[in-house]
Amino acid sequence: MFTSALKSLSSNISANYTISSSPTSTCGAWKVYDGKKKSTGRAVSIFVFERKSLDAQAGGFGARSSSSSMRKVHEEVIARIKKESNLLARLRHPSILELAEPIEDTRSGGLTFATEPVTASLAGLLLEKDDQEKAGGVAGRPSRFVVKDDSGELRRRELEIDELEIQKGLLQVAQGLEFLHESAGLVHGNLTPDAIYINAKSDWKIAGLAFAAPPDTSDTPSNIPPMSLSEALYHDPRLPRALQLDMDYTSPDFVMDSNVSSAADMFSLGLVMLALYNSPHRSPLKTNSNISTYKKLFSSSSSAPSATNNYLSSRPLPKDLLNGVLPRLITRRPGQRMNAREFQQSQFFDNILVSSIRFLDSLPAKTPNEKSQFMRGLPKILDQFPRAVLEKKVLPALLEEMKDREILFLVLQNAFKIVKSLPSGRRAFAERVIPKLRETFTVARGTANERDSAKEAGLVVVLENIELIGESCSGKEFKENILPILQLGLESHTHFIVDKSLGCLSTIMAVLDFSTIKHEVFPIVAAVFSKTSSLGIKIRGLQAFEILCGGSSGSSEVLGDGLNGTVQPLKSAKPSNNAVLDKYTVQEKIVPMLKAMKTKEPAVMMAALAVFKQVGKLADTEFLATECLPILWGFSLGPLLDLEQFQEYMALIKSLSTRIENEQMRKLRELSSSSSATRSDDLMNVALTDAFFGNDGKDVGESDFERLVLGRGAGNNTSDMFGDGLRPQPQQSQASRAATPVFSWSTPATTSAQHNMNRGPTVNSMGASLNNFAALKPTPPPSASLGNSMTNGFSAMAPMQPLNKQSSPWSMNPSGPMSQPVPTSAHSQTQPSFFIPPPPPFPQSSNAALSAQHQSTIQNQYQQGLSGSRLQVNGANQPVQKKTGLDAYESLL
Repeated sequence: MFTSALKSLSSNISANYTISSSPTSTCGAWKVYDGKKKSTGRAVSIFVFERKSLDAQAGGFGARSSSSSMRKVHEEVIARIKKESNLLARLRHPSILELAEPIEDTRSGGLTFATEPVTASLAGLLLEKDDQEKAGGVAGRPSRFVVKDDSGELRRRELEIDELEIQKGLLQVAQGLEFLHESAGLVHGNLTPDAIYINAKSDWKIAGLAFAAPPDTSDTPSNIPPMSLSEALYHDPRLPRALQLDMDYTSPDFVMDSNVSSAADMFSLGLVMLALYNSPHRSPLKTNSNISTYKKLFSSSSSAPSATNNYLSSRPLPKDLLNGVLPRLITRRPGQRMNAREFQQSQFFDNILVSSIRFLDSLPAKTPNEKSQFMRGLPKILDQFPRAVLEKKVLPALLEEMKDREILFLVLQNAFKIVKSLPSGRRAFAERVIPKLRETFTVARGTANERDSAKEAGLVVVLENIELIGESCSGKEFKENILPILQLGLESHTHFIVDKSLGCLSTIMAVLDFSTIKHEVFPIVAAVFSKTSSLGIKIRGLQAFEILCGGSSGSSEVLGDGLNGTVQPLKSAKPSNNAVLDKYTVQEKIVPMLKAMKTKEPAVMMAALAVFKQVGKLADTEFLATECLPILWGFSLGPLLDLEQFQEYMALIKSLSTRIENEQMRKLRELSSSSSATRSDDLMNVALTDAFFGNDGKDVGESDFERLVLGRGAGNNTSDMFGDGLRPQPQQSQASRAATPVFSWSTPATTSAQHNMNRGPTVNSMGASLNNFAALKPTPPPSASLGNSMTNGFSAMAPMQPLNKQSSPWSMNPSGPMSQPVPTSAHSQTQPSFFIPPPPPFPQSSNAALSAQHQSTIQNQYQQGLSGSRLQVNGANQPVQKKTGLDAYESLL
């Protein structure tokens, strides 16, 4: 019960609408607030009348006004106000103010109702115009109202009154009067600037129907009571002037003839026209709401407005008004005045711009052929329209025709041209165009297999103007409203639309964020590139990849036949300094798709080359070396490339190779410089450790230790600290020495006595000139026949055998210059192959220097040992002489 009582106290408008905290304008006795319906978000204007304005006006008369009489006057005023709202609810016409919510009482005892959004009344606009002209003349700052947009921010709403605005507005008022006079059978009775409102579309609407009534000559029954002229003309000083009849715009038919007719409204319309051109913008009649003053003005031709006194206007009037309109409106005789229909056909409205607006108002009733012709010719005159008319009148009317699919592309062409020409085009696009685009292309999407040619034509227009859209949208608006339209184009079955959609990628990059491009745009582009069989789409996809990798598209609108690979720059292509896609996506997604391409057409190959140029700036050098360079080499050898195209490929290959080489060299230098000190320290530590423990760089194996402990083969162990040079060697028999092969190029053997005598100088000579050995000279053998030499020589030239690890085939004998080859034991096989021992140390001798022949002999033998050309020992199979006694013990040590 308490809840129902609370609801009865609160009004429907305050409960269902969000109302601004302060009024946006004042129209007569009404305060106008901006409002929005909570359920639908529909914008409205809330008109509020406060009863306390009546009490404040009447408070000054005090005792002279009885409470009962004042109550009666107040009731009459309230009834008149409610009558106005009720008539607005009944009368529906484009030129009559549209009522959204009927009038109701407020908690404070006032009245309120809701209408379509209005900007201001004509009276308020003229008052602002007067202030503007006082401040800066005619060329002063434009008239503005501060309003709050949906985001809560204050912005200035610009209002203009120019010649076209006046013509368009008066034409709309005349249409409303025609409806009232002929269809509704009513006379407005109080047509003033306060009774004309300008809505958000810059349309002029008629309101202020508090004094509306049927004409005196009407025979049609009506529930609206007739006008009482005596009451209407009486000016009560206790009431606000805005709630009474304004005699400055009243026809002499009311005041002097007491006749209510539709002609009276046409006289009032003439006075409104004079106020529009007058300065200040007021009626030329100044009656002070006094009937006697009014009659006095019309008693003289000089004080009554006429053609002879320029209708009391302080400014020159347009010739069309002076010649054909005002003489037939502002005239004393009602029969000489034109009606509302004739006024619309007057010469004042005979120009291309007004005629275009009139045609636009009646566009829904036109035939498809007439609509098409109008839309094709409209771009030629759009530049002649004032910007306010384009934004508030022409653009909304065009967008309403987007429901007609047959002229959709024509409507969009004109709409985008208007947005481009407007200084506030960004706001107009966001508020007016985006909702219509979303409704047309995304909300009403058909099935996947359904093809709508009219809708595709409109989609092409949207794609052609994508740059303008990107400049007129925020990133959030673009992602939510425009990106779905682009996705629709990419998924189209028409190649031309797909090509246009891919060409929009550079604009998309400038608006959208990285995450949206990577996860929503790139997958669709990649799918189109992988599935298409069109050469043009393939090339456009490669250009899209180039842009996604940070480059700029280099394709042209006309791709040609795609056989020559010629690429022309796109108009207004802006390079991208930063890569959009990350390195992982480029390496793992784009490059594999390029590798999987099968076509070798020059245009495709050159477009792929442009992509690889961008990949080379992003990818790692290892990836370039292992993945990209093989692909580039394969593409460069395509059979259809010409010399110039091949050279471009080679230039990129060389450039990438140089980059890889420099990068690898840099890495190796860094590694070598950082590890050189550590490596030298480690090597020094290892060398000192081996030297200290006598390991000599070799590991002591288990077999070596066992032989050492058990005494097996210890005589053949070469790892002792003295070396093989001090170990006693077995003596060969005379026969063995005689059997030693001698070649024609061999050096003659020397005796042990000779070597012992010249041992000291030999060591000095070899140490001083190891690199300056004398050349070998063939000499005949000292003994043995030719046949024996040949036989022994061929046997000595047998292939060299690997040496035993335990003993060296060369050992130095202390009693001779160079010991004979010592046969190795059969069971010792651990010596590394081809082992070359260091030169034997010779003790110093006080004898004279060796002869040149002996020095040459020793040097040749040592050089053969260094080069690995060891002679096959003939006595290798001879048994080793068994050592006994002190020799055996010495060999064991």
